[in-house]
Amino acid sequence: MRKKLSFIIAAILSAAMLLTGCGASSSSKGANSPAATGGGTFKVGLEAGYAPFNWTQMDASNGAVRIEGSSEYAGGYDVEIAKKIAKDLGKELVIVKTEWDGLVPALTSGKIDAIIAGMSPTTERKQTIDFSDNYYKSNLVMVVKKGGKYDGTTSIQDFKGAKITAQLNTFHYLVIDQIQGVAKQPAMDNFPAMRVALESGMIDGYVSERPEGISAETANANFKMVEFKIGFNTSDEETAIAVGVAKGSALTEKINKSLAGISEADRKAIMDTAIKNQPAAK
Repeated sequence: MRKKLSFIIAAILSAAMLLTGCGASSSSKGANSPAATGGGTFKVGLEAGYAPFNWTQMDASNGAVRIEGSSEYAGGYDVEIAKKIAKDLGKELVIVKTEWDGLVPALTSGKIDAIIAGMSPTTERKQTIDFSDNYYKSNLVMVVKKGGKYDGTTSIQDFKGAKITAQLNTFHYLVIDQIQGVAKQPAMDNFPAMRVALESGMIDGYVSERPEGISAETANANFKMVEFKIGFNTSDEETAIAVGVAKGSALTEKINKSLAGISEADRKAIMDTAIKNQPAAK
């Protein structure tokens, strides 16, 4: 009778422990996700189309990482930062090429573990996802035709009447409204499309960040980056760039620790190398 009773008690305790375990796993998904523990993969989403932050190339030269489900590779500043974080996490880096508008949904759905794609930690985005500390900060510029009407301008107000655009769903597009009398054009999906539009004369310029502006004029001798003495009114959170993670993710602290190990001098060197190595510059 004691043996039978002991068996029943043991079975009840085992069932209780199993139920408790199931409850814990479902209520702490963000804090104990596989990416937050050692081993496994670290899946990073990016466009692979925003040089020098990230781009697509056909081989593994200059440290590029193969894109998941593709024969292509991703390189650039963001990829180098992702490689450093993955190494510190003790994980294999997996690059998931994702359109800009699909990055946040991919993160919240668990398709990726982090967004490292030149994304600013804006107040609006913080309502949906969390961010790490900043890993880059840059000023806004305008990319125009070299030798054209707007080459050499010093104020954003010099673009009165100009056909100006920026990338869809970015603060770059919103600041265009600060230019009085500007001919604001529909936003475009990506930077390659804006470069084509500028080359063809569809637009007079597009708003960008300094690294991309340097990249544009390096890649195309017909382009010129304009830096302003009287520029756009922006906040620190808009011009900064950080790693996007799921709400409540245990990755945040680990990523911040990894980023703290990259000095400002190293960050500048990584960006300078990215600009030099971008495929279009060759």
